[in-house]
Amino acid sequence: DVTVVSIFVNPTQFGPQEDFKKYPRDLDKDSAYLREAGVDCLFHPDASDVYPPGYRTTVEVQGLQDRLCGKSRPGHFRGVATVVHKLFNIVSPDLAFFGAKDAQQVKIIERMAADLDLAVEVVTCPLVREADGLALSSRNAYLGPEERRTALVLSRSLRWAEKAVAAGERDAAARVAGIRSAIEAEPLARIDYVEAVDPETLEPVAEVRGGVLVALAVFIGPTRLIDNIRLRV
Repeated sequence: DVTVVSIFVNPTQFGPQEDFKKYPRDLDKDSAYLREAGVDCLFHPDASDVYPPGYRTTVEVQGLQDRLCGKSRPGHFRGVATVVHKLFNIVSPDLAFFGAKDAQQVKIIERMAADLDLAVEVVTCPLVREADGLALSSRNAYLGPEERRTALVLSRSLRWAEKAVAAGERDAAARVAGIRSAIEAEPLARIDYVEAVDPETLEPVAEVRGGVLVALAVFIGPTRLIDNIRLRV
């Protein structure tokens, strides 16, 4: 088997006021990690190769792309779906691996692959956290020491919801309200959204039954972070 990793900061999924130009990039460090992991090929194209002059075609997954992060980042998932479709066509993988932290992104890519009959199996990898619970993210590099401490409220509030459900609570709105209250108590935090949704449709749910995705996006200072947890009954 051959393992290909793509590293491409995709300009079409960033809005005009977002952090495309300053988004963390460290190709040498990433390359060393990949060599250590035994990766066979690193695909690191230029934007001009992916989107040559005259490029006009996009891919959209309607409905799923307009919820959660899509509400506050219009066009973001159009850029995601388009570039992932292109990467699939270029690399022709049998399996493609995506992290569970970007739960909406994974669902959109799964739907795109199924709807367009792409010959690839999309595999979701577990969400990875630091020892203190903070979800790994390139944007964590933006956080100062006090912001880094504040950011722990994301995982802490999600764990609170998980424990409440394990104890028998089933009111999804109450879990969302509790998470919002914990985050709003932090002066450096500003909520973009906190929602409990069906993990397949991303539609809001009123009751925790079967599986429910609780997803959130929060600004810690100027840095927007996302996190989520699956609540299962």
